[in-house]
Amino acid sequence: MNMLYVRVSSTEDMYENEALFCNKQSYSDLKQHNIDDKEFDIPQVDTPPTLESILNEPEDEDEPFILEDTCLLNTENIDAHSCETSSLASSDSGDLETNATVHGSVLRRNVLKGISAQIVSAAVRLLTVSNVIAVGTSHGLALVFDQNQALRLCLGTTATGAEYGAVSALSINHDCTRLLCGFAKGQITMWDLANGKLLRTITDAHPPGTAILHVKFTDHPALAVCNDSGGSVFELSFRRVMGMRTCESRCLFSGSKGEVCCVEPLHAGPELKDHPITHYSLLAMASLTKILLIGLKPSLKVWMTFPYGKTDPASVPLLAWQFVAVQKTINPVLAFCRGDTIHFLLVKKDESGIIHVIKQRQLLLNCDLISLSWINPRTLVLMDSTEKLRVVDRPSQEELETVDMAELQLVYNSSHFKSLATGGNVSQALALVGEKTCYQSVCSYAGQIMYLGTKSVHIMTLRNWRERVDYLLKQEKFMEALSLAWSLHEGTAKAVLGLFADPAKRKGVVADKMVEILLQYVDRSLKKCPEQGKIQVMEQHFQDMVPVMVDYCLLLQRTDLLFNQIYPRLVENSVARGVFLESLEPYILSERIGCLTAAVMRDLLSYFQENGMMDSVEGCLVHMDITNLDIQQVVQMCWDNQLYDAMIYVFNSGMNDYISPMEHVVMGNKLLVYISCCLAGRAYPLGDIPEDLVPQVKNQVFEFLIRLHSVEAAQEEEVYPYIRTLLHFDTREFLNVLALTFEDFKNDKQALEYQQRIVDILLKIMVDNSDFTPSQVGCLFTFLARQLAKPDNTLFVNRKLFDQVLEFLCSPDDDSRHTERQQVLLELLQVGGVVQFDEERLLELAEKAEFYQICEFMYDKKHLYNKIVDCYLKDPLRKEELFNYIHNILSMPGYSSEEKQLVWVKALQHIKDLVSINSAKTAELVAVHFADEVQSIITSLQVFFFCNSFREGLNPQTVLRLGPDLHELLVDLLCQFSPQQVTAFLKTSQDYRLEEAIQITEKHKLHEATAYLLEKKGNVQGAFEVLLQPDGEEEETGDEVQSLLRRVEEALHDIIALCQRSSHGLNQQQRENHWCIMNLAEGPVSPDCFSLSSALKELTMKVLNSMSSFIAPPAIIQRILQDPVYGKGKLAELQGLILGMLETFNYEQTLLETTTNLLNSDLHWSLSHLRKAVSRGLHPRQYHCNICLQQYKRRQESEEEIIIFSCGHLYHCQCLQRKEVGVLSERQYSWSCYKCTSNQGSRPADRPSAESSRSRSTSLAQVSQTVTFHNQCVHPNMKILAYSTLDAQQTQAWDHFRTLYRGPSRVRLTFKSFLSILTVLKC
Repeated sequence: MNMLYVRVSSTEDMYENEALFCNKQSYSDLKQHNIDDKEFDIPQVDTPPTLESILNEPEDEDEPFILEDTCLLNTENIDAHSCETSSLASSDSGDLETNATVHGSVLRRNVLKGISAQIVSAAVRLLTVSNVIAVGTSHGLALVFDQNQALRLCLGTTATGAEYGAVSALSINHDCTRLLCGFAKGQITMWDLANGKLLRTITDAHPPGTAILHVKFTDHPALAVCNDSGGSVFELSFRRVMGMRTCESRCLFSGSKGEVCCVEPLHAGPELKDHPITHYSLLAMASLTKILLIGLKPSLKVWMTFPYGKTDPASVPLLAWQFVAVQKTINPVLAFCRGDTIHFLLVKKDESGIIHVIKQRQLLLNCDLISLSWINPRTLVLMDSTEKLRVVDRPSQEELETVDMAELQLVYNSSHFKSLATGGNVSQALALVGEKTCYQSVCSYAGQIMYLGTKSVHIMTLRNWRERVDYLLKQEKFMEALSLAWSLHEGTAKAVLGLFADPAKRKGVVADKMVEILLQYVDRSLKKCPEQGKIQVMEQHFQDMVPVMVDYCLLLQRTDLLFNQIYPRLVENSVARGVFLESLEPYILSERIGCLTAAVMRDLLSYFQENGMMDSVEGCLVHMDITNLDIQQVVQMCWDNQLYDAMIYVFNSGMNDYISPMEHVVMGNKLLVYISCCLAGRAYPLGDIPEDLVPQVKNQVFEFLIRLHSVEAAQEEEVYPYIRTLLHFDTREFLNVLALTFEDFKNDKQALEYQQRIVDILLKIMVDNSDFTPSQVGCLFTFLARQLAKPDNTLFVNRKLFDQVLEFLCSPDDDSRHTERQQVLLELLQVGGVVQFDEERLLELAEKAEFYQICEFMYDKKHLYNKIVDCYLKDPLRKEELFNYIHNILSMPGYSSEEKQLVWVKALQHIKDLVSINSAKTAELVAVHFADEVQSIITSLQVFFFCNSFREGLNPQTVLRLGPDLHELLVDLLCQFSPQQVTAFLKTSQDYRLEEAIQITEKHKLHEATAYLLEKKGNVQGAFEVLLQPDGEEEETGDEVQSLLRRVEEALHDIIALCQRSSHGLNQQQRENHWCIMNLAEGPVSPDCFSLSSALKELTMKVLNSMSSFIAPPAIIQRILQDPVYGKGKLAELQGLILGMLETFNYEQTLLETTTNLLNSDLHWSLSHLRKAVSRGLHPRQYHCNICLQQYKRRQESEEEIIIFSCGHLYHCQCLQRKEVGVLSERQYSWSCYKCTSNQGSRPADRPSAESSRSRSTSLAQVSQTVTFHNQCVHPNMKILAYSTLDAQQTQAWDHFRTLYRGPSRVRLTFKSFLSILTVLKC
């Protein structure tokens, strides 16, 4: 297939070429589709034509073609159809299966069948493309094809091929007149493409024995570059002197400095020939380690080098130039990579003429690349090592499409990089890279990229925007097609070809296409609908499709398309009709649809009414323009279904009637909200009233409110029914609505008249009316007080009315709603109503009515804070708050000393009342503010409640020191009123006298408390005897026996605890006297209780277990045999006790042995690690002193001491002594590292010299090691004194070992405890 190409030199010429584009459009489109052999009855060919048969065929007279250059065209004014790219393929290879879904299919792949049919027999191994296509063969031939894929020239002979080897590189100059061929054995030939004449044979341009890897023309007509397998790059200058064609070679880069394996000169099209950068003939070179950017003109200059960084040695270096528009200027950008990261360098020339090379944002991929090409200034086409093409948008770094090219069987250039034709004399690194090189198999030109396979040549081009959309439509991916089209419409699509740059024109063209897609989508949804089956399946089918149609119609702002074309088609299917009408609801509620056609609105209301969806009807009505509806029908439907919000909306929006809803429709809280909206200028339930109607609506509402009677008033109707109804419904909210409305009344004379009129009506209705509660009346006068307190107030209210309200609220004859009436009056005073009353009369009425909060308000206003104390005392609901009030007055600033003194005196006078209210809070208050009066307070009270609460109620942070007399008094009171708390108090308090406290507890016969005091005094024997005393004689029958046993067990628990505490300070005989109390007759148990032998045995076992740690086993057994319970029994009865003792002994013996083994193991571990640490060799970081920075061998004539620390720092001993970092102890120095201690912010000399005060780093065992070195660097008599310090782990081990014997460590305490156990067991 021929390919159409028109080269446009500038944007001015585009309109001249538009006709040509349009004429070729239909022909080009026809050639893009697959041709079905069966459809066109094309016979199969058994034997493909040979090269010779093709060469002998007559030339076709079809129209010629030129490759299209789309990469540099300015698309600002191009028609939507004018940039559709044709291809070189004789037939389209078909649409590809790709994984692109968001952007559709971006690339179109075509096969050049005319060339592909010949490359197998010709053994083609590389290609290049310009206005013609040249391919090189392994036989040394270069084949040149024209635009029709017809072979025009066959350059070279097989004899030449045998001498030079295979063609390894090709290049065509910019005007398509010359062809350079590089060969595998190092030769270069130049051919005239007009007549096929050989112009030059170059054999000495580079060192012999190396293959030509690249040969490239520059934009300068007589300048080219070549790159050989030795990694060197040479400049070739072509001259013609006296009719002789010559070539001069200059080495640009030597392979000895690192092999270059890729070169790429900058090429500019004719439209950019005057660009300032093109005059420098830029050349990019990629070596195995870095990128070099050089300028060949006017003189050789290296502009930039850029290293790759860490990369895979097998990765292929890649280069690609492209002119890109950046900030409204076009400059070249070099893309290069090796591995998975693409870097970008922008080259530009500023106004001063200075060239800048700027690094741009890099692109990181997750694959190893082997090919890098620009297909337009924004899009890169990459091929990875798995032969997958990746289309990437450079600005967004988004991957647009991935195409698998494995079936191409790409041709690799490995043999040339290994230089097999010259004996393989290349470096191993270059040979490794050559495994994946395909430089000569990929060629890009003018927005098209060719790939050479083993059996075919493929060409990749960008699809234009219509093709991309149609490709999705052909696969019936309507959702993806619409999404892609919308991104094209909004200008967010990537790799776009063939669209207007002007937004308005672009949107117009794409919108027409989207309309076409939507109509096709509607037809498909109806056609694909299941004709049979469950209704839910059909509904789900349309629920998936209809919202898509609605969304895109609204995005395109084409409601006419939605309602006039799409909806009539969907009506044919009843299920589709219902789904469509239901799907409109969310769009109406979100106000994306504000107006429906009459037919759709009628169907919508009918459908919702038939299906009982009246709430949806109401929600939709209040969001729509209803001017085109049948108002009467809508009102009747709303009335029948009680859709009051919708009815209000219809009255307001449809008829501008704001009064009828209040007369006939609105009730309750809805009426308050409606009135509030009307008076505030807002529409109900949403929106705003038109500004020109706001004053009129307000006046109508006020006229409605102040009507004397309703329209259909009965004879018994009271005056002002509407205001009266609103007040009864919610007085506070109605008054709040009025208050908000009155805020807007400034200079409106009529509104102020309405305001005064409404106030007069309110007073007339509510005052002297028993229908209203005190709270409601209070709300009214609170509202009035707020209005009267405003600085611009114009209201007039008779002051007598306030006095009347005051009498009403403070009526002593009415005890009901006392709190409510007080709260209402207080609120009235707080908003400024106090100015309306006589204060003395107000205070008098408040006291009579017991309105103590009102009294507090008035006293606070007069700063009579002491009288407020009386108010709190009289108020039964707020007595507890008095303590905080007194505390705040006495402690907070802002009150005078006289005011505080009056409150202090008042509180002291009422101290008894405070105690009766809350004794704990009173004690706290006294401790803080009345500490000096404690004695007098207690003397006056002489009651237990205060004393007890005084101890319990104090805050832990309160410090109050009382005398011993008060504490002893408290002990006496506790013994009388709360004996169970005496012992706890004695343990927590230390301010009483022991003798006096003992007398008090003995007087009240509290044995436990007395025993505690005697033990505290040191009289353990006395405490023991007290605990043995019985509490009294009681009969022990029935349940009382169990109670008695419980008391015996509790007493025994106290005696055992006493014996355990006191045994450590007694001798063996005294211990036995204390512990051996087996005769329970001496205790609180009568002789009749000995029948309970099981209980007594249990108690005896508890005593024996407790005494086993203090009494020798023989003595214990002797006491057991003397026990009256066991004395008359058999030996079997003693078995349990003896076996239990033996078990305990065996357990403790095992525990002791285990502990001893653990201690020995830990000791061995500590000593072995310490030995390793102190004997470890040290190695210095540097061989110079870290203080004087001199080598340690500076004194060759004398012996010198060197100190090395475990941190690796080395010092002269004299230097350390000068810095005073050594501590003398036990006739030797203990050193610390000067540098390490300096970094820690302190000096060792500043630390105490005592060994116990050293830090961990200097308290470790330090061993002086004298080492003599015999080498050339150190004097034979020089000594190195190495001080070894320990690392963190060794330090921890050493400290652990040291604490075994020097500190109260847990191990030592455990060891001591087990020694004591061992001592007991031995006893």
